[in-house]
Amino acid sequence: MTLLDFARGPALQWSLIILVIGVMWRIAGALLIMAKKDLSKPRRKTAVRDGLTTIATRSLPEHQFEKKIRLQHYSGYTWHITLFISVLFFAPHILFFESILGFGWPHLPNDVILVTAAIALAILLALVIRRASHPVQRLISNADDYISVVVVIVPLVTGILASAHIGARYETLLAIHLLTVEALFVWFPFGKLMHAALTFPSRFQAGAAFGRKGVKA
Repeated sequence: MTLLDFARGPALQWSLIILVIGVMWRIAGALLIMAKKDLSKPRRKTAVRDGLTTIATRSLPEHQFEKKIRLQHYSGYTWHITLFISVLFFAPHILFFESILGFGWPHLPNDVILVTAAIALAILLALVIRRASHPVQRLISNADDYISVVVVIVPLVTGILASAHIGARYETLLAIHLLTVEALFVWFPFGKLMHAALTFPSRFQAGAAFGRKGVKA
């Protein structure tokens, strides 16, 4: 079995199993917290609107803080958008999703994907340097923050190298890229990357809980 066969076979299968079970476990835990009965008298009959409103309002910072976090605000959105484009609109990635979902969608030119991936990589490197050098961010950061950044950076680097055929044979680069993506799959449910799946549900939960009490989240 070659390294590429291993990456496409057992490593991919087990990483996806760990990813799915881990995500389901984390979501189940969050749902159990939400299911806890609140014995206090509700101020409103339904708090669904408050939950949905909080999802929208928490997507933008309060104007009092906008000036101080403007760099992180805009760079964060730009990073997520460029990563989204690189992952979901690259032809080989679409073929992978199609093999799982049974359907695909149009792809973007390879040059566009390389540019968006390079932008995502540059922004992420800049943000991690800022995290490590900023006195407050450095103080509140832990190993999870840096591990989560690394497991995202490495697939971006290996993906760019594989797409550009730089550094080694394409088969070797592809195998390494797949293995780094699979490492990301394994880490995803257990680190802060899980915010990708929990951000909106947690915002809804907070908004609904505060709405039930008659206050703004």
